[in-house]
Amino acid sequence: MLEMLKKQNKQIRERLQNLLPYLVALTSGTLMGVTVAPFGAWFFAWVALAPLWVIVVKYNTIKNPPTPCPLLPALLWAIAYHGIALFWITGIHPMNWLGVPWWPSLLITIFCWSFISLWGGLLVALWAFLMVKLDKQKPWLRVLIGTALWCSLESLWSSGSLWWSSLSYTQSPHNLIILHLGQLSGPNTVTAVIIAVNGLVGESWIYYFAQSLLAIPQSRTKRAKEERKNSASFASLWFVNSYIISAATLLITAHILGFILYSQPLNNLENTALKIGIIQGNIPNEIKLLPQGYRQAISNYTNGYLTLANQGVDAVLTPEGALPLYANDFQNTPLLDAVKEKKVVAWLGGFGRTGKSYTNSLFGVNGEGKITSRYDKSKLVPLGEFVPFEEIIGGLVQRLSPLDEHQIHGAKNQVFDTPLGRAIVGICYESAFSEIFRYQAFNGGQFILSSSNDAHYTQAMADQHHAQDIMRAIETDRWAVRATNTGYSAFVDHHGRTLWKSGYNSYETHAEIIYPRQNRTLYVRFGDWLIIVLLVLGVLGWVLF
Repeated sequence: MLEMLKKQNKQIRERLQNLLPYLVALTSGTLMGVTVAPFGAWFFAWVALAPLWVIVVKYNTIKNPPTPCPLLPALLWAIAYHGIALFWITGIHPMNWLGVPWWPSLLITIFCWSFISLWGGLLVALWAFLMVKLDKQKPWLRVLIGTALWCSLESLWSSGSLWWSSLSYTQSPHNLIILHLGQLSGPNTVTAVIIAVNGLVGESWIYYFAQSLLAIPQSRTKRAKEERKNSASFASLWFVNSYIISAATLLITAHILGFILYSQPLNNLENTALKIGIIQGNIPNEIKLLPQGYRQAISNYTNGYLTLANQGVDAVLTPEGALPLYANDFQNTPLLDAVKEKKVVAWLGGFGRTGKSYTNSLFGVNGEGKITSRYDKSKLVPLGEFVPFEEIIGGLVQRLSPLDEHQIHGAKNQVFDTPLGRAIVGICYESAFSEIFRYQAFNGGQFILSSSNDAHYTQAMADQHHAQDIMRAIETDRWAVRATNTGYSAFVDHHGRTLWKSGYNSYETHAEIIYPRQNRTLYVRFGDWLIIVLLVLGVLGWVLF
């Protein structure tokens, strides 16, 4: 009986030991997931990847005891991270405002959440696969290669249509100092530091674990055992400390450099100041496409425009799709009559016709009531605004567009000229794609206009969206104006500091002074050059060592 109990206990321990890597991956992925809104525990990002790093590297470096293939733990880590970070997407349910019944709405919501979580999981699983295949025994080289691979994969993912949760945005809006590294080479600069610090922490544990297995080797005398044990323990402690010290040094150095950039004076000139107003219309999605919603939109935006114009603003920004109209129909609205009366520039969200299709656009209207500029949203929300591979699956997926016609992407390379200077425009989802803002800043954009809706989702999404725009303001060194339908609208200076932030689900108008800027950061000038450097160094290290 006793032997049977021992055998059962041993089996239970083995099963728990086999499950441990998956539980650790799931837990650490969860910690990374709570770094963003609504939790905001950004400090976990500096250690939450280290357990997965250990699981991945141990597969090659430590064969006794055997370790599981890291692909599934990596997938679990990423699903936990992206699933928690992007849980706000479930806020689209129920989609009764689009006429979608309750059960189909729930199924669509579950599909969207599952798909984006798996899409993020694929990125991390591919990283783990490449780390295993490009096995190197030197810890410093593993950290270099691991960092280069992760940043490369994030760049690849962000070049597509489905992207949001870069590791860099775990630090926004709380750690503005480290976000200033984005001025050097974009968001990948912050991601690289996060990966490298986690990698060094992971390497310290790997070395300690490996040495502990060898700490008591076979020996004939007790004294020899003790001597070898003490020697191994001393070496283990020294190397573990060296990795931890390296991680701390990198973390501190990165923050010092970020602080230097953060401390640069504003150098604002009074004669360049612009007083900009925003209107947060607060039109619920449930009524937005109905006659009631149209009447409320016209009333809220016209009254808001008049209020701000009477405050002496130079221009007024409205949210994405503020007017559910084509631009040709703007002239028949009281809002355009108000613009002609007050002579204040208006930037109006609406829709533009392109052949038989339409675009989600922001229009610049001058004091005469004429449309002088137009920006078309280029990054559309998959399944929400367009159907990927529509010729194949278009008949199986119902579009969630606000109009019956076919919505199309805007051109990649656009500029937006206004009577107040050239602006950088991002419409809603585009805030996650730094290259859009970099291109416009490189081509003379002097301030950022972010026009969004955000009413489809939860409050956490609005906070994360605000965090994305903070990063774009810092990277381009530009002031940003955010106008959303239901919140959060905001004004952000070029150091990422929020000067004013609206309430949520409220009608608001507000005006602030901003300062156009024309300088170019290293990122604006040269793009994501750091990833090229990392890849070149990684290849050289892999070949030579």
